[in-house]
Parts: sequence; C-alpha cells; structure tokens
Amino acid sequence: MTTKKYFPLAIIAFLSTTLMSCELIEGIFKAGVWTGVIVVVLVLALIIWLISRIFGG
Repeated sequence: MTTKKYFPLAIIAFLSTTLMSCELIEGIFKAGVWTGVIVVVLVLALIIWLISRIFGG
C-alpha cells in the first residue's frame, strides 16, 4: 500500500469531518450569500477534482 494512493482519501475524510458543521454554514451566510455561493462552488470543484484524481478520470 502506498501512501500516495490513499492520501487524497485521507484529505476527503478530514474535510468531511471538519466542514460538516452548522457553524461553517452560519459563518458563510453572515459573510453574504454570494460569498457563500462562491465558497460552495469552490468546495464542490475541489471535491470533484480530488475524486477525478483518485479514479484517474
């Protein structure tokens, strides 16, 4: 088992456990709706990019 292969999975697991809180959503909406939209789009793009890197797409 190589660490390079499982490192993206570890990052996704870390992000999913730390970003799933109501405090994050509250902070995003306090900053403004457009800022929240931009942050959500960037996070989704990062997740899609990581998944494509993992599965070689």
